Amino acid sequence: MNEPGDMTPALSFKAAFEQLPPEVFRLAVEQAAVAISITDTRARIVYANPSFTRVTGYSQSEVLGRNQSILSYKVTPQIVYESLWAQLKRQEPWNGLLVNRRKDGSRYLADLTITPVLNAHGETTHYLGLHRDVTDMHQLERQVVNQQALIESALDSTQAAMVMVDIDFQTIMSNRSYQDLEQELGYPPLNSLLETLKSQWPSLATHGNLSSQRFAPVEVPLAEKNGSERWFNCSAEVIEEKDTSADAFYRKSSTHYLLLTLQDISHLKEQQRNLQLTSLQALLAEQERLQSVREALSGAIYQLKRPLNLINAAARLVNRRNTAGSEELLKLLGEIQVSGRETLDQLTACLPGDIREETRVVNLNQLLQSSLSLLTSRLLASGVTVDWQPERDLPSMKARPTSLATLFKQLLDNALDALEETRSGPRELRLVTRRLGGSVQVILQDSGPGIPATDRLKVFEPFYTTRHQGSQHLGMGLTLAQDIVNNHQGLLEIDPEFTSGCRIRVELPYE
Repeated sequence: MNEPGDMTPALSFKAAFEQLPPEVFRLAVEQAAVAISITDTRARIVYANPSFTRVTGYSQSEVLGRNQSILSYKVTPQIVYESLWAQLKRQEPWNGLLVNRRKDGSRYLADLTITPVLNAHGETTHYLGLHRDVTDMHQLERQVVNQQALIESALDSTQAAMVMVDIDFQTIMSNRSYQDLEQELGYPPLNSLLETLKSQWPSLATHGNLSSQRFAPVEVPLAEKNGSERWFNCSAEVIEEKDTSADAFYRKSSTHYLLLTLQDISHLKEQQRNLQLTSLQALLAEQERLQSVREALSGAIYQLKRPLNLINAAARLVNRRNTAGSEELLKLLGEIQVSGRETLDQLTACLPGDIREETRVVNLNQLLQSSLSLLTSRLLASGVTVDWQPERDLPSMKARPTSLATLFKQLLDNALDALEETRSGPRELRLVTRRLGGSVQVILQDSGPGIPATDRLKVFEPFYTTRHQGSQHLGMGLTLAQDIVNNHQGLLEIDPEFTSGCRIRVELPYE
């Protein structure tokens, strides 16, 4: 092994170079794949190799003694040639692109390097020209640029918002619709969007694993400046980019990106919501009609039972005394008892049965918002201010949606009835949802007169009402609400510590 600083190999190669026959240089130039030409200081060609002939179409005999300008074409700006000669006069190499013309008149793009050849006195004696036909390469580059421009134009012209992110979820590119969306929302929606998508696509949270993921389209909401929501159908596509570095020529590698496409479906969601509200309104109207019939019949049965009980008691009393002539009275009382029981049985048979409803996955926030929407006209007419505070990402639950809608509409109707009785002060309704352990809690609070402490348990009894005698309330509303909550294994209570109106808490398990 050679010691550091040992110049023996370098000296050996230098000796080998000095002994290299001049013929080797000539053969190397003759056989070179690149076009080589040598001119004098006035650009007259004194030598051209075979590759020069293949590129230009001119044979060596045709170009010898002729000026290199025979290859020039008029589309090359004059300033390029001026720059070329200015640099050569400074005895500096020049490299650039020229549009040249072959012997047959066809044009090609030449990547030209011209180097001054200096003698021992530092004087320029010749110019060495090396040039390659790079027309195909130029066309390929322009095609790539053109395709990129076409793709960008197509992306910018589409109404769908599109954004591409890397594995660190940093924005790589976005189209004009996405940029417009950012301005309309007043904030970059990407972070909010990704947080929502990660809950829908759990595998998205795995860092650096985009290549193996498949994402089904999902509907996602984005908050607007005014607090309302816009809905988008979001689809995702993994884009693979091949590594173009020299290291990846034999060892293939690639980078993956995630392309998110957002299609605004707010209008469709609004139509869907209106249809749902209409359907819900029809269902609740039918429920209210049946409940009214049920309450009326239940009230009649309840009222009929009282005199019938008195008749039964009188019959037992007469039978115990067994006085003379009581047989006729007992017979009459017996007929009345039979007739009364038949009437009670007929009325009981006329009671509408409960509508059987299957349990479904329910978003309680949406259900409450729909219930509020059904009362919009009444809220506006009564001048009621609504403070709606839903908890974001409230867990869904399995429930009977129509029954829950009936429950909340009943509670909201009671609150509005109480507020409409308020003659002075603000009319305020507060509605809050929140997660509480394994349950979802709904707090409904109004600034009405409230419920006296002595009535807080009685109001859940059938046919008990705190309304004045002239009202149409039969006192079954909270009884029905309690039954619905019980059927969902929940809890309904009036907050005894709230004295500025009425506060009702509903807890429904979601697990």
